[in-house]
Amino acid sequence: MYAKGTAQEADVELAAVRFVCELFSRNRHLSEGPVSCEASPERLRAIAERGIPAQGRPLDEVVEEMQRDIIGYGYNIDHARFMGFVPGPVNALSWLGDMMASGYNRHAGSFANYPAGCVAEHELLRWFCDKAGFPEGAGGVFVSGGSMANMTALVAARDAKLAEDEWCRGVAYVSEQTHSSVAKGLHMIGIAPSRIRVIPCHDEDFTMDLGALERAIVEDRDAGLKPFAIIATAGSTNTGAVGPLPQIADIARAYGLWMHVDGAIGASVLLTRYRDMLRGVERADSLSWDAHKWLFQTYSCGMVLVRDERTLLRSFNAHPEYLKDLEESAQITNPWDLGPELTRPARGLKLWFTLQVMGSDALSAAVEHGFDLARWAQDELERDERVQIVSPAQMAMINFRYAPAGLGEEELDRLNARISRRMVASGFAGVFTTELRGMKVLRICCIHPETTEDDMRETVRRLGALCDEGLAAMRDA
Repeated sequence: MYAKGTAQEADVELAAVRFVCELFSRNRHLSEGPVSCEASPERLRAIAERGIPAQGRPLDEVVEEMQRDIIGYGYNIDHARFMGFVPGPVNALSWLGDMMASGYNRHAGSFANYPAGCVAEHELLRWFCDKAGFPEGAGGVFVSGGSMANMTALVAARDAKLAEDEWCRGVAYVSEQTHSSVAKGLHMIGIAPSRIRVIPCHDEDFTMDLGALERAIVEDRDAGLKPFAIIATAGSTNTGAVGPLPQIADIARAYGLWMHVDGAIGASVLLTRYRDMLRGVERADSLSWDAHKWLFQTYSCGMVLVRDERTLLRSFNAHPEYLKDLEESAQITNPWDLGPELTRPARGLKLWFTLQVMGSDALSAAVEHGFDLARWAQDELERDERVQIVSPAQMAMINFRYAPAGLGEEELDRLNARISRRMVASGFAGVFTTELRGMKVLRICCIHPETTEDDMRETVRRLGALCDEGLAAMRDA
């Protein structure tokens, strides 16, 4: 290990300064390059065969190798024209705040370990609870992301609604558009796949069929099972669909179920003038919210918020004898008592730092820009008579397909898949496919604050040209 004050430590400092300057310069020009950088089989094989040396190698050599062979490959999801999955555009302030927080490497599990950091996170979480409309007594904790936020909330739901001997009979209700992390989380907390009810969605807007939901609850209750949680969505990954949250809240209250809202991407709308889209979220028992999605933070920065902080405490507080000295001085609830992690970084500080410098109005405007981008995409798509809008612009998402006359469904699926592959291979934009109503469709998710109207319209025009190219190839085949 490099000792402090040695020549080796000075080398590390110089390497760090050089790398930070180079990285910042590269990120400022990231969107001038391709949306992806493919690692050749030879390069991947060389990394796999490198092995771990018994004796160390020169620092500069390894830094150069990291930059040349490892770091820069894969999808550039911070690119202004990367529109697949849920992209990860990063605000430079978050990046700087992340470096500051990780550089000090504080243990943020308890107030005693890191009082100022814990207070900053606590007040930030309280601010987000207010934005969600949660009452006094609400609280939460920063976690790695939506998957962990959903699982943490579902542990609280299980413990609040089921006795331990009822876990095997507990039933949770999701829609066919619910994120896969929910089923994974339910499995990890002991809810069998046979106890997860997948409720169909309406074809026109991809929201949960409330009649089917209520019928399923009644049938399960009559069969001697224990319905305990409904998982609603505030911005589904496929289409941006919401809820319907007020009606789901009514059903949850009528049958005594916990209402969790997966708002990993869509909860950020609560900071904007479009917040009425999420009307009803204030009645939820818990909410997941990823700042590393539509709040432009570096990974890993998720939140789980609950309307009653005590529900998390009942599930996660533990008081081993070796922590008693650290618990007696706590002036706020220790984060390690609100979630599964004991040792944890101060994940929320970079978001606190971003908001302190930008202010909430600027961050809200950056979120609202995604709505404009999706509308511009739809406007351009509607100029092409071959385009079928499958799910219209909603939040920052739109789903569509090229459906020229004379092609069967399998041919249309192949055509749209080819358009996506060719677009990504071109390096201009990242546009991928998903499946809706049994069709393969193209999906745009556009949340980058620096994506311009020209970027969006040119992307759509190029997709149209790739459709022409694909049709010609199909005729020649």
